Amino acid sequence: MSDNPLGTTRPENLLHRILDSDIFYSFIRSPVTVVSAIVAAIFFFAAAFAPWVAPHNPFDPATLDLMDAFTPPAWEADGTPNFPLGTDDQGRDILSTIIYGSRVSLIVGFSAVLFSMVIGVGLGLLAGYLSGWVETIVMRMADVQLTIPAILVALMIDGVAHILLPIHLRDEMAIYVLILAIGISDWPRYARVTRGATLVERNKEYVSAARVIGVHPVKIMLSHVLPNVMGPVLVLATIGLALAVITEATLSFLGVGVPPTQPSLGTLIRVGNNFLFSGEWWITLFPSLALVTLVLSVNLLGDWLRDALNPKLR
Repeated sequence: MSDNPLGTTRPENLLHRILDSDIFYSFIRSPVTVVSAIVAAIFFFAAAFAPWVAPHNPFDPATLDLMDAFTPPAWEADGTPNFPLGTDDQGRDILSTIIYGSRVSLIVGFSAVLFSMVIGVGLGLLAGYLSGWVETIVMRMADVQLTIPAILVALMIDGVAHILLPIHLRDEMAIYVLILAIGISDWPRYARVTRGATLVERNKEYVSAARVIGVHPVKIMLSHVLPNVMGPVLVLATIGLALAVITEATLSFLGVGVPPTQPSLGTLIRVGNNFLFSGEWWITLFPSLALVTLVLSVNLLGDWLRDALNPKLR
């Protein structure tokens, strides 16, 4: 006997809908995207579980031995399997520092993107829905900031924060200052994209119907307009993560990022650069390759997501 006598179809589960969607089909049809997703997943997994994945804790002074300093990679003549990618000037395992450094870079990158999204999407939503003087003020602020390179804005905010903070708090607050600097430097892109999408959505019939029945404008923006403008924002956020990691690495390479006790990939590259011409090439090469691989994989995922969410390309 049938469990469904009325002949109605039951709703499919979420996993089945995902596997049967156009986006998943587009994903598995692109080998480059699949490889990029696997590489990015490896970085995210290693960063999230660094204490268990890394063979050593490179930031525990009790485990370091200066006699291990400048050990070459394992395949070199003086290499050892204990340090497959060699060690730096303090005897820290390069592979472990890359895993922990990726963790810091991704934490800063994700937090900065989330911070800039909250500011940019909020202001862009207000500018697009309310128009008038609100739109003028928000867009002129965005236009002015876009004329200044993001790295200079981040450097300025980082410098001001270091002046205002007491000396004993600078290292503790360095990551938060970095997130603030990168986030503020990147909000105009989200504001412009959200404002453009909101201008399109606010003239559609479902928004007009909500106005007619007396729905509050704030609820219309948050419940009706916002979900429909998040597609391009998510694409921008994916690419923005790669840009945030690059910006963080640039600031750390210049010496204004995270402290040496919590080095990111940029700090590792800066430290290794001091020994590049003395023969210890592995100290800077492997962190550089890790940074390039991480950013490239995230960028390729962002490019795929942009095309997959574009209805004209389906």
